[in-house]
Amino acid sequence: MKTWNQLFIRQGFILEEKSPNEFICTNEKKENVEFLLKSLDVANVDYTFCDGVLTIARPPISEKQWLKAVDVPWRGVSESLGLEEPNVFELDTYMSGIIRELNRLGLRTVSCCDGHGEGLPRIYFDNQTNMEKVMQLFRALHVNVRLSPPYSHRVTLRMNRERLLDLAESMRNVQVDWLEQGEQYIQKMFFLQELEQLLSVSGESGNEEDIRAVVYEKLKPYVDHITVDRYGNLLAQKKCKTGHGPTILLNAHLDTVEAFAPGRTIVKQGAIWSSSEGILGADDRAGVAVLLEMAKWLDTSSFNGTIKFVFTVEEECGLVGARKLEEYFLWDVDAAIVVDRRGSGDIVTSCGTIQPFCDIRYGQFFEQVARDIGLTHWTCTAGGSSDTRIWAEHGIQSVNLSAGYEWEHTDDERLDTDACYGTVQLIQAVLTQSRDFSRMLRDLRRVDRNDLCYVGRNDLRRVDRKVVKVERVSKVKSKQME
Repeated sequence: MKTWNQLFIRQGFILEEKSPNEFICTNEKKENVEFLLKSLDVANVDYTFCDGVLTIARPPISEKQWLKAVDVPWRGVSESLGLEEPNVFELDTYMSGIIRELNRLGLRTVSCCDGHGEGLPRIYFDNQTNMEKVMQLFRALHVNVRLSPPYSHRVTLRMNRERLLDLAESMRNVQVDWLEQGEQYIQKMFFLQELEQLLSVSGESGNEEDIRAVVYEKLKPYVDHITVDRYGNLLAQKKCKTGHGPTILLNAHLDTVEAFAPGRTIVKQGAIWSSSEGILGADDRAGVAVLLEMAKWLDTSSFNGTIKFVFTVEEECGLVGARKLEEYFLWDVDAAIVVDRRGSGDIVTSCGTIQPFCDIRYGQFFEQVARDIGLTHWTCTAGGSSDTRIWAEHGIQSVNLSAGYEWEHTDDERLDTDACYGTVQLIQAVLTQSRDFSRMLRDLRRVDRNDLCYVGRNDLRRVDRKVVKVERVSKVKSKQME
């Protein structure tokens, strides 16, 4: 359920939220305020409006109800030319939020169409608008957009019109000066905003409801399927391009080792973040942020295959959520990437010397890709326990990547946000080299059956017998004989 503020932003109303049900409307055009009040009347919402302050007397309605209220017959007939701030009611219902935000940022528009559910959305810009800034902004927001010749100032957005509402909400966070810094800077600022939001929602092991709901809403627009399993794990799937490529599992855990201290603040010293009191919770909210950034990136990427997302619960108390995951979700998975490791350059390929997570060549592929993009500090290493253990036991080539945090589970926990964003860049680079990635995974599947042994419930995994003693073999064989 969207808040009132989200519903207003997604339609293009520019208001100042004083409290969840109270809004200052003095910076909005008179015509738009009048349309907003009429729309609330149509939706049968009780409110008061006095001295430019709107106070709503009930919880937010569904977006479906709100869209019905604002979608008046005359909407979208034309966008008035020359107006610095176009009227909301003159813009298409699904496009009005984006147009208001573009004009707020100084990217002047003259006409638009949301496609009306039949064609692709289009936006026409004033001839004086810097189209390079327009394209950088859309690319930074991971929007599949193209210029539409012969109109050098018209762009087509390759997305359905429902996604336009999400785009408008994202654009509200853009600051005007960001446009001068370029595409990469804008992307990173969005990532940091998302990370901070995730660090503001508490959710210790066994009480992940709030953070799961937040992640669900953030992830839903970017995947084909999303659900919560019987144990509370959040699962999603996205087919990219034709889907004729590897199936990759991306994993982080929702829970923190303890609840956040009430009223705590995030202390920022440059790129280093910490908590004013108690744990920061970057273990593993940093990993969750990385996965959400990947979900947004996929539509504009060259990756061909399927991505499965698993946000587990109760990882901190024994990998419980991962252990309870229904096996069918993993049957077609070729490889797993987990983001739940301290530090800034670890590619964890085993749990100590006890359990390998993958063939060493899988880890070395990440090392090579990191070097290719200038991230030379990434290296394969042994690590501790994580959900990675569970995926490896299912025969899945798996690694656990650093997320940038240190001193987790203590009041001294801190997060290097530059390192965290570097993890995003590494995973993007790995998936961008999808052909080499697919070829490497195929090579790893060509193993001599003499190198295979039982390590779990009817699962096979390649192991180096000289290094690893698989103690579970006899247990599994005994169970099969029973």
